[in-house]
This record gives sequence, structure tokens and C-alpha cells, in this order.
Amino acid sequence: MRLGGMALGNGLLVHGPTHWAAAVRDPEGELQVASGAKPDLAGHTTERIPGLRGVTKLAEAIAVIPLVKRALPAARLPMQDAKTVGAMAAAALAGQAVRHGGGARRTMGREALVAGIGVLPALLALRGGDLAAYHGVEHKAIAAYEDDDASAADAAKEHDRCGSNLVAPLVGSAVAGNVAVRRAGLRGPGADAAVALGSVAFAIELFALAERHPDTALARAVRRPGYELQRALGTREPTEEQLEVGEAALAEILRVERAG
Repeated sequence: MRLGGMALGNGLLVHGPTHWAAAVRDPEGELQVASGAKPDLAGHTTERIPGLRGVTKLAEAIAVIPLVKRALPAARLPMQDAKTVGAMAAAALAGQAVRHGGGARRTMGREALVAGIGVLPALLALRGGDLAAYHGVEHKAIAAYEDDDASAADAAKEHDRCGSNLVAPLVGSAVAGNVAVRRAGLRGPGADAAVALGSVAFAIELFALAERHPDTALARAVRRPGYELQRALGTREPTEEQLEVGEAALAEILRVERAG
């Protein structure tokens, strides 16, 4: 069974084909677990349509987040931290200042700088608190399951299917797309939204292609930036207590998926 996940500030969210499960450590140190069905956003309808299928699956994964927060109020989402919210606002303002500071014409260099500024809030979130450790928990728990229930403690904290592998193709396609649409004379929020959506679709399709052909040079090239990001910044070796949270989330997702 294919599993994915998302690190929380104090726990782990895991999602399977039809359900999600999450486990967190509350402020009193107690373990809390919850689960539920995933929203259906017509994923079966788009699963054979390149581009749309990846965006739909991503939307379904994002739609799970408010369900987790409602079922587990103690869960600390990465984006609810005040520093992260402030950094996101500052990055948005700085990006707009850079983008419009040189006039209407967009260049590859200016768009690359804007994209780099946009990544900074995520890096800041990973550097503080336990988010990077729980990101490591996510990878270790899923890798242990995929390796026939091996020990999570012994698994690597980096994983080939980590969403960090989307960063390089997403940024690259967004930079090229934003320059291309402006040179084609397109302006406004509609053009920006089309580039953003197209960049996400392209990155997910490239990610999926690399997964289907893992031993090719293309797959290694796609995974390398994400792997280095995981190794250097995105993950940290978790404690035994944090691994226990991951084991609880994994056990719950397996329970509800098998029951379903």
C-alpha cells in the first residue's frame, strides 16, 4: 500500500489511498491519535489525465489538513507558527518588490530571485522547533513499512518520494513560465495562476516519471537536489519519543485502511 505523509510541529500525518491518520504529542506529553476518510475530489476521474491527476491528488492531500486540525486540536501545523506566517508575508512583499523593481519586463535572473525568496519561509520553519525531526520520523516510519516492517530507528531519514524532490522542477518551471508568459504579452492574476498551476503539474509529472524509472539518469537528477535539501536542512534524526509518535500514526493508518 502506497503511503504518504506530512510532518507536524509535534507529530505526524500519514495518508493512504482512502484514509488519513495522525498522531501528536500534546503539551502534557500524552500521545493523541485520530483518523478519518480522505476527501474525494474526483481523483478517479483525473487519474489518467497527465497534469490534472497530480494536481488533484495534491489538492486531496491539502484538503486533509483542516480535518486533522479539527480532530486533533493539539496538532501544531507548520503554517500556524507566528514566525512562519510573518516570514511568508515578508517573503511575499519582498518578492513583489523584486519583481516590479526593474519595470514590467521579467528576466530569468529576477524570477529566480523571486522564487528563492519564496522558499525561505519553508526553510525557516524547518530550522525551528521539532518539524525537521518529525520530517525524519515521517521518512523513517514509511521506509520501515515499505521494507517489510523493518525498524524505523534504523531507516534513513531521507526518502526518495519526499516532496522536497518537487522543489527544483517547480522553481525551474515557474521561473521559465513567468518569463515566457510576459514575453508573450500576457499579464494579470490569470496568467500568474496559470503558470503556478502548470508548474505544479509539471513538477508532479516529472516526480512520477522519476519514480517509475528510478534507475535512470533523469531520476537521479530529479532526486538529487531534494535529497541534499533533506540531508542538510529538511530532516533531523528524531528521538525515541518522536519515533513512538510516528509508529502510532503508522499503526492507525494501517488499521483504518485495512478495515476499509
